[in-house]
Amino acid sequence: MAAETVLSRGKSGSAVLLGAHMSIGGGVHRAIERACSIGCTAMQIFVKNNMQWFARPLAPEEIKAFVRHAQRAELSSVFAHANYLINLAATNPQFHANSLRALAEELIRANALKLPFLVMHPGAHLGAGEEAGLEKIVASIDAVFTAIPKIKTKIALETTAGQGTCLGHRFEHLAWIIENVREPGRLCVCLDTAHVFAAGFDLTSEAGTRKMFREFERTIGLEHLVALHLNDSKSARGSRVDRHEHIGKGKIGLDAFRFIMRDSRFRKIPKVLETPKGKELREDVENFEILRGLLGTR
Repeated sequence: MAAETVLSRGKSGSAVLLGAHMSIGGGVHRAIERACSIGCTAMQIFVKNNMQWFARPLAPEEIKAFVRHAQRAELSSVFAHANYLINLAATNPQFHANSLRALAEELIRANALKLPFLVMHPGAHLGAGEEAGLEKIVASIDAVFTAIPKIKTKIALETTAGQGTCLGHRFEHLAWIIENVREPGRLCVCLDTAHVFAAGFDLTSEAGTRKMFREFERTIGLEHLVALHLNDSKSARGSRVDRHEHIGKGKIGLDAFRFIMRDSRFRKIPKVLETPKGKELREDVENFEILRGLLGTR
C-alpha cells in the first residue's frame, strides 16, 4: 500500500518509525513482506518459534533471503524479541541452563540477521526475592555475553507489568541491572506503554505521561531507550496484569500516544504495536491510522 508509506511521514517529512510485531511463518523473510504490505517503517520479529526452547540454526540461504530482501530497505528499524520461556532468574537449575542457552542462541540468530537488539523480559524471581532475582539476572547476562563475545546484537531489557514475581516493573530494577553487569554497553531498554501503566504509572493524561518519562530519564536515562512498544491496556492502572488492547480502546486512552507520537525525543526511536490481529493485518492498519492521526497532520 503505497499510500500507507506516505502517511508514515510527519510534518517535517521525515519518516515516522512506526510498525508492528510480524509473524515469521513461512520464513523470516516473509515478515519483511508482511510489514511492507501495510506501510511499516519499523518491525519486530521473533527469530524462531517463541514457545520452543531451541531451533535448528538458520541456514545461509535463510539469512541471505532476509538480509538481502528487495524490500528490506523500506524498513528503517528491524529488531527482535526473545522467546517467552527464557527466565534469567529461574530457580530450577535445568530451566536456568535452558534459559542461558536459549538466550545465547537467539542473540546469535539475531546477529546473523543483522538486528541491533533483542528485546527480553528480565525474568521472574519465583519467590527468591527481588534482590536475589536481580543478582541472578546480572550473573546470567554476564555468563551469556562471556560465551558470545563477538556478537554485536544487544539485549534490550523490557519494562514489565510486574505480573506474578516478574522483575522490571520498576525502573530501578532495569537501572540496577545495567549498572551491575560487566558490559553495560551491550544493554539497552525497551519501554512498553501497557506494561508501565499496569505497573502503576498514570498515562491517562499528557501530564502523567510526561512525569513517567521524567522518572525514566532520572532513573535509567533516555540514552538507553531504543524502542517503544505502543500498546493500550485492557487492565487497570496498577493491576500488574499484562493485557494488551488496541490503541484508544483500553484504559490508557489517546493522550499518552499523542504525546509519544509528537515528542521530538522519540522521533528516531521505533514504535511498534503488539496488539491482537488476524492474518490480514487489518487491526494493525487501523491502529496505524489512529497513531498517525495523532501527529496532527490530517
